[in-house]
Amino acid sequence: MKNRVLVVASHPDDEVLGCGGTIAKHIIDRDKVFVVILGEGITSRDEERDAEKRKREMETLRKQIHKAGKILNVSDIYTYDYPDNRFDTVALLDIIKTIEKVKEEVKPDIIYTHHYGDLNIDHRITFDAVMTAARPVQGESVKEIYSFEIPSSTEWYFSSPKNCFMPNVFIDISETIEKKLQALKEYKSEVRQFPHPRSPEAVESIAKRRGSNSGLKYAEAFCLVRSIRV
Repeated sequence: MKNRVLVVASHPDDEVLGCGGTIAKHIIDRDKVFVVILGEGITSRDEERDAEKRKREMETLRKQIHKAGKILNVSDIYTYDYPDNRFDTVALLDIIKTIEKVKEEVKPDIIYTHHYGDLNIDHRITFDAVMTAARPVQGESVKEIYSFEIPSSTEWYFSSPKNCFMPNVFIDISETIEKKLQALKEYKSEVRQFPHPRSPEAVESIAKRRGSNSGLKYAEAFCLVRSIRV
């Protein structure tokens, strides 16, 4: 039986940055991949949130989400408009319920999501929401949960033994790195110029480094959060 995979990301482009190569690899292996983007990804650029002011940019970004998803051949994408970098102003239960609703529809075997030790508050809240939505009760479909790193967030947080990203799973993306970079370039409003960590050059360099960590040409790195074997 092939796997059903759910990627839960806070913002547009997080799904590509965190596990774009792995998404493409799952699809090559004939798994089904579904993506959730919780936040609108724009309004934190203003001192006060004004979704109407940024409506056109939000629509453009949503189109970029679907273009990137098409490149990776994901089965479906669920987008929501939680306030960018202001997830802490929303009841955590609302975010949990959103994830639960998608999860009940998709019934994933595997979830990929953010690392709990990221600088970005939305990433940390997303991790907490996923862990609650996928708590291991009887009948739960999710058997594996992995957290990924996001350039310009994971490595910029003050690291301690409690929150440091220490990957213990490396997935070979040597055959899919080009798909990852191609999908990333669809996010024209999000990609930055080198040496920014979210530049294509830096993203490729990270994949090379993770590859060299694990005897591979290119890799994406993850922390195994939970694995249930029956």
